Amino acid sequence: MNSSEILKIIEQFNETTHGSSDYDKDEFFLRGENSSSFAPLKYVQKKLDGLGGVGALLKQGFVCDSLELFELENFSSWYEKQFSKKLKRGQGKDISILGLPDNKSILDAVETVNKCYRILTEQQILVNGKKLPVQLGEWYSKCIFGLHQKKSTSQRGFDFYLDKKRVEVKVHWGDHSSPKGVKVRKSLVELSEFCVIIYVAKNFMIREVCFLDSEFIKRKFSGKGHTIFLKDVDISPYFFSKSDKHTDKVVNVNALMKYSNPNLAMKLVDRFGG
Repeated sequence: MNSSEILKIIEQFNETTHGSSDYDKDEFFLRGENSSSFAPLKYVQKKLDGLGGVGALLKQGFVCDSLELFELENFSSWYEKQFSKKLKRGQGKDISILGLPDNKSILDAVETVNKCYRILTEQQILVNGKKLPVQLGEWYSKCIFGLHQKKSTSQRGFDFYLDKKRVEVKVHWGDHSSPKGVKVRKSLVELSEFCVIIYVAKNFMIREVCFLDSEFIKRKFSGKGHTIFLKDVDISPYFFSKSDKHTDKVVNVNALMKYSNPNLAMKLVDRFGG
């Protein structure tokens, strides 16, 4: 028995539908090579004598993950097509997926990431234990606004200054903002003169920039509690893509344009392109 035999059996299972079977009740499914084909473990065990259970597959190099952890949409679509019924949420909680990782691609990616981290460290972009998107967004802020990063007298690590005025830099990583908004600690806003929010897309390019006066945030959004949530609906009028306010704070236009994603760059080109 080897992994190639198992993958062939998975493909065989997908040659026809199995709506009249009870394979839909299985709690373990094996993923095929194309990541959109699956087969119940019971079916594979039936076709391969002596396969064993999950433990035997793990020894073969398979990795077991909870379906609920990754919410694989292609599995739900596959399940409905195969068994002519929708996958119930309660049932999905009990399902696990066994898949063979593409070790060559992973090793290539690890090598690339290691090289990238080395370059980013040498260029003094990665300087502490924060996550890469956060440090990259902070570095974007330093470049665009000419911020001076200094070691903090507190335990925060580093603080940012603009003309000796403290700036709170908040980085949001994702292609879309949370409905709750970007979370900022009230105490940090109170200690600063300005608040910069850098929205970094999943591809690590800037998708939006917002520069706000801390007094404005405290006056308009500061309520009870220790946290302030800056929702897009409230602060989007001050986004660089929509407003000229505070664009005079930009000292490095080239960096802003170079590190913005195409959509933002197109909106800023008339303002900064000349």
